[in-house]
Amino acid sequence: MTGNNTKKTASASSVQSETEQAIEQYLEQLHADFDPVNNMLMNYRCAVMEVETKFNILNNRLSIQGEHNPIESIKSRIKTLDSIIRKLEKNHWPITIESVEENLKDVAGVRVICSFVDDIYRIEECFLAQEDVTLITRKDYIRNPKPSGYRSLHLIVKTPVYTEIGKKDMFVEVQMRTIAMDFWASLEHKLRYKNNLNTQTAEQLAKELEACAEESARLDEKMLQIRNHISEDGETVARNT
Repeated sequence: MTGNNTKKTASASSVQSETEQAIEQYLEQLHADFDPVNNMLMNYRCAVMEVETKFNILNNRLSIQGEHNPIESIKSRIKTLDSIIRKLEKNHWPITIESVEENLKDVAGVRVICSFVDDIYRIEECFLAQEDVTLITRKDYIRNPKPSGYRSLHLIVKTPVYTEIGKKDMFVEVQMRTIAMDFWASLEHKLRYKNNLNTQTAEQLAKELEACAEESARLDEKMLQIRNHISEDGETVARNT
């Protein structure tokens, strides 16, 4: 009996060892397969951090020259792997890392929220003047809104990140909006992806949102006029004192 128990124990240990070895090999293969993907996503995260840092520095420097911080907030995001793959499939592009880096310009995104419209263009000018920022495309939906009423300034830029194996240029999408534009875009996004709305309701809400966009644009313009009036009046008082 003792001999049989010993054989059973040895056999069980052998099976366990083989199972652990198989799991170890599987994990090693999984790690090897995902390493390039993780490295790619890390490069995009680094690019986002680079761009965020540039805007934070600009905000601090420009605030010294004026009476307010031109940037209210900065948001960022990296597309999920699922979203990346779906976009590649939708456009019939190869599902490879090289394809992602060549074809997708919006994997990394930074959104800059400003108080006033003129702050957007001032920040844009300073940002694009930097030597390591290359403008790829520019779409001004503030001066040329979309039919839905959407307003924002979109930039696709290329900026370098410095990795353990050297410099790598990465694409980053930058969206620049006022607070009002961002609030409107957030609401419009929710409406667009609300699947349980009937067609008539969705069309009615879209019309109301378009009207809201016009009102929002007028509010941005009025607030800018008030700010400029305050600044001009303050300068006049200072000169006469």
